[in-house]
Amino acid sequence: MKLRLLIIPVVAALLAAAVSPSAAAAPAPVSTSAEAAALIDVESGRLLYSHNGDKRMRIASLTKIMTAIVAIEYGDLSDIVRTSSRAAGKEGSSIYLRAGEEMSLINLLYGLMLRSGNDAAVAIAEHVGGSEEGFVHLMNEKARELGLENTHFANPHGLDQDDHYSSANDLAKLTAYALRNPVFREIVKTRVRRAPNPNAEWDYVWTNKNKMLHLYEGADGVKTGYTKKAGRCLVSSATRGGQQLAAVTLNDGDDWADHRRLLDWGFRHYPLQMVVEEGRKIAGYRLAAERAFRYPLAEGERERITMHLRVHPQDDVRTRLGDVGQLEFRLDGERIGAVPLRLLEEPGGADREGGNAAAPAAGGAKESTSRTLLSALRTVGLTLLLREV
Repeated sequence: MKLRLLIIPVVAALLAAAVSPSAAAAPAPVSTSAEAAALIDVESGRLLYSHNGDKRMRIASLTKIMTAIVAIEYGDLSDIVRTSSRAAGKEGSSIYLRAGEEMSLINLLYGLMLRSGNDAAVAIAEHVGGSEEGFVHLMNEKARELGLENTHFANPHGLDQDDHYSSANDLAKLTAYALRNPVFREIVKTRVRRAPNPNAEWDYVWTNKNKMLHLYEGADGVKTGYTKKAGRCLVSSATRGGQQLAAVTLNDGDDWADHRRLLDWGFRHYPLQMVVEEGRKIAGYRLAAERAFRYPLAEGERERITMHLRVHPQDDVRTRLGDVGQLEFRLDGERIGAVPLRLLEEPGGADREGGNAAAPAAGGAKESTSRTLLSALRTVGLTLLLREV
């Protein structure tokens, strides 16, 4: 208890005072015709809007978002894939592959995402997973890895099966993850793709079915879907002012208009804001943020962010390997992210061996006291509340 009482005033003296939180009303929610909907900020992964977001529903060809990202991560894009009779005969939307036809994996992925080819989905699955069933196993493993608790895949194409489902929130999280992959991002924003056609003198020419690419300024993805049981399903994405959002609607008869409303609402009410810049120094310490941290914030939320400095003990193996600690960010007490810290050199030279990584840069007796207290903080594992950097 004495340690706690002694530390608090010293830490307070070293760190700037916080801005007093301000109360601000949350933005009025947007309405859609969808049975379920979600909106996510791609960079941060923050869900900005959700309606029936955890409801398990049929998702039709939105399934192919997972098919594509698993194929990209597990496959070799330059591989030549031979189409099986099973793939060529798959019902539903098609790029009209023939049994025995060969095509590169990358071109199959364009056919999958632009034209929603079910034949392409099966050909990809059999090649990358060894079998369609093996590939579906990889899809479900990826869903577990991403924490998609209301998702289960039974096939790589999305034709209706009772044990094949996802939710608007899960699809939003999956899409945000996939859009961080440059290959996936390039495929889904492509409006037209040409691919060699071994069965004729003319090339395949695939036009993207996603009308949002033409209907919405900044649109850059992602996937359409439809079956009679699932209804109209859509995932779209758009980038404006350096911020990318992704919207999801399931069973929505007015999806093009609803996605415009969702995206407009997100950009207007939750702009992506710089919270800490890369290299920003921690006031009074020889520490700086290793990278920038940005987060979408509604009006009044920025003032409710607190920052927490976590420093590893001096003799910790992580410290010796250069992992000094991290700066954690919380909104209304909930963790929203963190950035690693880096140690700055002392004025006039490199750090002295055995020096304290987070010690203040100057200060005489005050510096000595602070070093002792900070060492104690490290030992007991307490968290410093950093009011401002």
